[in-house]
Amino acid sequence: MISQFQFLVVSITLLFISFLGIVLNRTNIIIIFISIELMVLSVNFNFIIYSYFLDDILGELFALFFLTIGASESAIGLAILISFFKVRKSVLTFFALMKN
Repeated sequence: MISQFQFLVVSITLLFISFLGIVLNRTNIIIIFISIELMVLSVNFNFIIYSYFLDDILGELFALFFLTIGASESAIGLAILISFFKVRKSVLTFFALMKN
């Protein structure tokens, strides 16, 4: 059986990868959104781990709520990109604004 420590190592690794994705790549907004989603998923993984080991359903309920928040955050971010594309006819100028 996999121990709780091994699950936590996976979760911390996901959190570290997502943090590196945000810090090292500040020019591409899509990768920043993906990194934020990965960060939320690692927190959800922690909730599910503790929910399993403590035999409580509350952690799974919190994970479900955070998944809906993450999905809405992605939808809002993509809507901003689409509206910027409609106004400027290019997304590359949006990425150029993000560099500064």
